Amino acid sequence: MRIVLFSGTTEGRRLSHTLAGLGADVTVCVATEYGAEEQGTSPGITVHTGRMEPPAMAELLRGADLCIDATHPYAAAATANIRQAASLAKVPCKRLLRPASPLPAGSLIAPDAAGAAAVLQNTTGNVLLTTGAKELPAFAGVGAERLYPRVLPVAASLQACEAAGIPHRNILAMQGPFSAELNLALLHQFSIRYLVTKDGGAQGGFAEKAEAAQKAGVTLVVIRRPADTGETEDEILAYCKGRIP
Repeated sequence: MRIVLFSGTTEGRRLSHTLAGLGADVTVCVATEYGAEEQGTSPGITVHTGRMEPPAMAELLRGADLCIDATHPYAAAATANIRQAASLAKVPCKRLLRPASPLPAGSLIAPDAAGAAAVLQNTTGNVLLTTGAKELPAFAGVGAERLYPRVLPVAASLQACEAAGIPHRNILAMQGPFSAELNLALLHQFSIRYLVTKDGGAQGGFAEKAEAAQKAGVTLVVIRRPADTGETEDEILAYCKGRIP
C-alpha cells in the first residue's frame, strides 16, 4: 500500500512510523527543514521537504492508494490544497483531525489572530503569545513591549520577531512540549496577564497552558479552530490495517 501523508504534527509523525512498520510505503510531506528534522527517518518512509501548490501535490499523489492530511488543525489553507490535489489525482483522502479541547470558564474567544489582537487592544499587562511567529504581524497594534512570543528556536522565528519589533529580552525561543509547571514558571517570570493560544488539543499542549493560566490567574485568549471534519488517528490506522497486505 502506497500512502502519501502530509504531516508536521506529532500524530502525523507517529502514524507514519506505525504504517511503515506495518509494511506500507509511506511518503511524508513536510513544509520545512525543521519539520523534516522532527519527522526523523525510518525504513519504509521517504520524506519530501518543501511547500507545494496543488498541481505539484497531485503529481506526487499519482498512483498512491491513499492520501492522509495530518496537518495542524489550523492549517486550513494547506488542508484545502491537499483536498484539491487528491481530487485532481483521483486518490482517496482522509483528514486526521485531533479532538478539540474543552475551553476553561472565563476564556476569551477570538475568530483569528487579528480578533485576538482586538481583544487585547484596550487592556494592560504583558502577553504571552503561543500562536507562532507567523501570527506576529496581527499583534502589531498591541505594542511590542507587551508581547512575549514563544517561538521555535530557528532563524526564521527570530527574524519574524525582529521584524515585528519585539525586544530581544522578550523573545522566548523554545521547543516543546511544555509542561504545566514550565508554563506556570514563564507566566510568573515575565508577569504575564494574558496568554494567547490556539486550541492545539492534547498534542499541542493546550491543557498544560490552560492549567498554568488558571493557577496564575492569567486570562486565556483562545483563537477558535477553523470549521473542519475528520477522523482520529486510531480510525485511520484501522482503515489502513485492513488494506496493507
